[in-house]
Amino acid sequence: MLVWERPEPPDRPVPAPLSRERIVRAAIQLADVDGLDAVSLRKVAAALDVGPMRLYGYIATKEELLDLMVDTVHAEIRPTGNGWREVLRSLAETTRQAAHQHEWLADLIGGRPQLGPNTLASGEAVLAAMGGADLDTVVPAVAAVNAYVTGAVRREITERRAERATGMDKKQWQATFGPYLQRTFATGRFPALATVVRDGPHLDADQTFWTGLDFLLDGIEARISS
Repeated sequence: MLVWERPEPPDRPVPAPLSRERIVRAAIQLADVDGLDAVSLRKVAAALDVGPMRLYGYIATKEELLDLMVDTVHAEIRPTGNGWREVLRSLAETTRQAAHQHEWLADLIGGRPQLGPNTLASGEAVLAAMGGADLDTVVPAVAAVNAYVTGAVRREITERRAERATGMDKKQWQATFGPYLQRTFATGRFPALATVVRDGPHLDADQTFWTGLDFLLDGIEARISS
């Protein structure tokens, strides 16, 4: 029986009350501070001041715990709007916001579909908004938006982590490597790249995300309208 369907053990008020919700919330707090490496059943038990064996009545494996963590965060991903375009933009925005709030989420999305109740509710809202479109368009369109958001969010989180690891923000990194690029481009071997770096738009993270998403949604709209 999957964790979503498996009943919890009867509540025991001593030495400390437990529930799946308390366990998952404690795991999320650990991951928010120190990443997924900080999450194990032993460490979560220590944070809750209980013995590790007590957790096994609620959660059988670390994989189940990670699934529950992802589904709990999906409660923050509730797409809304009038029409499919607004709902897909809302899906992108709320997923990005959740990943910025919980950086570890970027490491756990994008693989096999999540099947928890909050995740299913989010998917239902999106697919219901696609109402009148043909399923041959709906399925790849939603998959394309999810793939775009996953890739964009992972890039942004990777940049954040690089800034922390190196102590250099994006501008400082560019200043450090700028002279090397100038010398390289002066050789004339990379004219297209040199033109983009010199004359192309230099968008911030928000502009990059929304511009790319609009390109994708425009393409979906053209397919739906054809």
